[in-house]
Amino acid sequence: MSGPQIALLGAVAGLTIFLGLPVGRLRRPAPRLRAALNATAIGILLFLLWDILAAAWEPVDTALADHDWGTAAQDGAVLAAGLTVGLIGLVRYDRWVARRSAPAPPLSAGPGAAAATEPAVRTRSRAADLALMIAVGIGLHNLAEGLAIGSAAAAGDISLAVLLVVGFGLHNATEGFGIVAPLAAEGERPSWGSLAVLGLIGGGPTFVGTLIGQQVVDETVSVAFLGLAAGSILYVVIELLAVARRAAMKELTTWMILVGLLLGFGTDAVLVAAGV
Repeated sequence: MSGPQIALLGAVAGLTIFLGLPVGRLRRPAPRLRAALNATAIGILLFLLWDILAAAWEPVDTALADHDWGTAAQDGAVLAAGLTVGLIGLVRYDRWVARRSAPAPPLSAGPGAAAATEPAVRTRSRAADLALMIAVGIGLHNLAEGLAIGSAAAAGDISLAVLLVVGFGLHNATEGFGIVAPLAAEGERPSWGSLAVLGLIGGGPTFVGTLIGQQVVDETVSVAFLGLAAGSILYVVIELLAVARRAAMKELTTWMILVGLLLGFGTDAVLVAAGV
């Protein structure tokens, strides 16, 4: 598979985020459909988490078997650092968003108090600001996903690269729900132009990351990218599990997580059998 083909697949993986964004325009989105897609993404991401960590750990395992303690320690530390940045970095970002979205403390009443608490003209609502910040956060971790796709392709592991595209593409379709959730909660219907901008901010970095990752063939850098992607995936899984719990559809969620896991294994089996 050529470089441009991998780059195109990376773009597809990122832009599937547009599949979920139109929900922001619906007045009554189907709760069971959202819950089913959310749970399917969880299953696929759980498989991806295992597959990525296995690929990232392989150089460390090989170095340990060869008694190359320096390489093993180096790659192990890089993997740990990537996991930490991918997971804890997004947790910190989430905390920052929560602080930004928290209501400001009331000021004492008096002349000019109304002007102090609210600007004379506000062009964007708080929900729109929060949706934009969520899109930026998703874009940051989608950049890591693109780096993992491009890095896997550069290392010659086309099977993993294609599987990452499939998994990230399915997951990114559910990320659109997360971006428009604050708007839906406030009953705001964004314009199609606003949705397009949010989609490019959230999904576009996957394509950019794929282009960058293809230029990197160094094994240690590849481990770093894979660790960063694994940390990001683990964070997203935790968030999606929280969404699934709030949906209160335990049986549907359980079945669709199983379907997602089987899709992950099934896709991998087809790719290996096809010699990709």
